[in-house]
Amino acid sequence: MNQKIKILVVGCGNMGASHAQAYHDMDGFEIVGLVSRGASKEILNVRLEADYPLFDDYATALKETQPDAVCISTYPDTHEAYAIQAFEAGAHVFIEKPLADTVLGAQKVVEAARRANKKLVVGYILRHHPSWIKFIEVGKTMGYPLVMRMNLNQQSHGYMWDVHKNLMKSLSPIVDCGVHYIDVMCQMTVAKPLSVSAIGARLTNEIPEDNYNYGQLQIRFDDGSVGWYEAGWGPMISETAFFIKDVIGPKGCVSIVANDAGKAGNSDSVEAHTKTESLKVHYADIDEENEFLKKDEWIDLTDEPDHQELCNREQAFFLKAIAEDLDLEKSMQDAVNSLRIAIACDESVKTGEIVRL
Repeated sequence: MNQKIKILVVGCGNMGASHAQAYHDMDGFEIVGLVSRGASKEILNVRLEADYPLFDDYATALKETQPDAVCISTYPDTHEAYAIQAFEAGAHVFIEKPLADTVLGAQKVVEAARRANKKLVVGYILRHHPSWIKFIEVGKTMGYPLVMRMNLNQQSHGYMWDVHKNLMKSLSPIVDCGVHYIDVMCQMTVAKPLSVSAIGARLTNEIPEDNYNYGQLQIRFDDGSVGWYEAGWGPMISETAFFIKDVIGPKGCVSIVANDAGKAGNSDSVEAHTKTESLKVHYADIDEENEFLKKDEWIDLTDEPDHQELCNREQAFFLKAIAEDLDLEKSMQDAVNSLRIAIACDESVKTGEIVRL
């Protein structure tokens, strides 16, 4: 493919700015416009040392730029409408997770992609992280059933607390962040999820009355595996244990050990959320005296991309999907499935009941 993909960037905040940086630096893309409601697009133009066309209105930008592809990094309550508009305009779509703010909305987006015969790539950034790929690979060797323990608590303040409050106008932390880690769990065990239960707490009056800024979910799979995930946002959230990524099976366990990223003060750092550094593998083999036969193994991870490089890799995959006409059906269904599970967890919080899938 010699011709550049003309791409419209919608949403110029944290993730949108990083994706725009990738497009700006890659030969395969040409940015034809930046769209945001506020000043973030002007700030991004300065950051990129560029003079890209700026738009306040998405529909106007779509009509005037006629892009080959659209990158959507707006708040989740706009995802469904924006993605469908892009497909109807004949554009491919890269969209930040979650795919939509409802399961039905996510299904409609997938159906729109199929009708238009265009590519839909969802921003599951951990799928492009070599260390997380290795974590999943080693986790699968621990036997079944698995116990999967993960969390991401963020002691947010300043700008990030504003971002989180805006996110919570449509979704809770265990849905917005949880889809990432539910996706990881579903990759580790291909078993069918059976039911979910979840709890949540509203620790501030600065968010909608029907939402909560702390939550914990549990998933049961039909092979006996179980998964646990915890997420909290806000200035009151503890940093004592915000980085737990641990998988236990009959044969042992594997844990992400992020000595630097896991330190207090890093929970609000985007870099820390994907950083791994090392994997610690423990083997359960014991002798007749119940003593371990193998020493714990450390896997030092040499390919440790930072956040911008991960976004670069996501966009390289998006370009490859378009250029080589990759079949993305399974990844689209995976995105719908992880959202379906996360939304069920949200229902469990609000009803106090176990939700069967």
